[in-house]
Amino acid sequence: MDAFYASVEQASKPSLRGKAVVVGGLGPRGVVATASYEARVFGVHSAMPTAQARRLAPNAAYLVPRFGIYREISEQVMALLRELSPLVEPLSLDEAFVDLEAVGAAWDEQSARLVGTKLRADIRAVTGLAGSVGLAASKMLAKIASEQAKPDGLVLIEPGTERAMLGPMPVRTLPGVGPATGDHLRRAGIHTVDEIAEAGEDELVRLLGKAHGHALYAMALAHDERPVVAEREAKSVSVEDTYDVDIHDRVRVGLEVQRLADRCVRRLRGAGLSGRTIVLKVRRYDFSTLTRSETLRGPTDDPAVVREAAARLLDAVDTTGGVRLLGVGVSGLADYTQEDLFAQAAGERGERFEEEEDHDEPAEERAVVPAERRWAAGHDVRHVEYGHGWVQGSGLGRVTVRFETPESEPGRVRTFRVDDPGLEAAEPLPLVARRPGDSGAGGREGEGDSGVAPAVSGG
Repeated sequence: MDAFYASVEQASKPSLRGKAVVVGGLGPRGVVATASYEARVFGVHSAMPTAQARRLAPNAAYLVPRFGIYREISEQVMALLRELSPLVEPLSLDEAFVDLEAVGAAWDEQSARLVGTKLRADIRAVTGLAGSVGLAASKMLAKIASEQAKPDGLVLIEPGTERAMLGPMPVRTLPGVGPATGDHLRRAGIHTVDEIAEAGEDELVRLLGKAHGHALYAMALAHDERPVVAEREAKSVSVEDTYDVDIHDRVRVGLEVQRLADRCVRRLRGAGLSGRTIVLKVRRYDFSTLTRSETLRGPTDDPAVVREAAARLLDAVDTTGGVRLLGVGVSGLADYTQEDLFAQAAGERGERFEEEEDHDEPAEERAVVPAERRWAAGHDVRHVEYGHGWVQGSGLGRVTVRFETPESEPGRVRTFRVDDPGLEAAEPLPLVARRPGDSGAGGREGEGDSGVAPAVSGG
């Protein structure tokens, strides 16, 4: 899906269509989750600090994510993919691999293109949004093709042309080559995929280690034997918050952990699951990340048990200096609970503690709105007099709302007191689906006149 979160927001909010939109955390430590193509013109991209994005695109609309509606639309898209093949491997809410060969849906270039073209039309018809399709003989190449197809296009990589296509591309094109590996290769004089292949496997192993070196050399030769693996059940349920200002008060840290434990259990119960292992995640002021876990004698979805386990785990963590992120998770999932857990809560339990030290900030942090913010920019509201709208911003006791719906013209803006009794939070309205032939449904297609294309990836 193209600029997925931002595209959903533009489809939901007529006043933002064709405008620069940035979705992510809005606090001092916020991170961009997605930027619309209009915002990318200014250099804004995902994983960029929101403060930097504001300097590059000060007039863009900055919104907090609405994961509920993103998940709903994602489920619609994944359902379309599962109609193509039982082998669908989701990578995220907006991207998946599909094995077409498993059902004989793509036996030559023409049949593959027909599948990809129909898929894009179906996605637009159902969701009103654009998706890009890459078709190729492997997962790695399908992913690269989908990136080439963006925005709103289709690219097929013809079997037999892979090496020639990959050769001049920068090393960062290959999966697993991030900034650190890219810099390491550049210092060795390796800038393109061709130069990776020319360096040879032994040199890459010397530079990057055995596993990474072998894998990178194979990818440079366009070799990727990984199968498309059908969606697996969730392995864990977790929630986490990133705080605008480091928390130094130990009591406040404890209260936050209790709140996160309750949220985690609500999500666990919502999925009809329970779990044996309670996990606490703490990112400290110096970006070091500690993970502690405790395994119970049996699965639980009891909030008291999860709270007490999380509190015990927190006792083993030094928060001196401040905390910037906290998370609570439950793993070892099951679809039943063990009723007799009182002894566990009292201390008769099996324990397993793990510790992970990571001093590197991850590429992308979950954007979180602190609980004290009642009106989050971009979220849906309803007013007794003016109807449905969304929050443009709030502060100094006031909240500004634009009143419009996905089907309306751009709406008017009005300002209220934050405690206005006529204003309340609301559920997102469904998007307006467009017909396959509507403007923007067309896209670019890769050239080629033969070949099998068993994998589809929309990035």
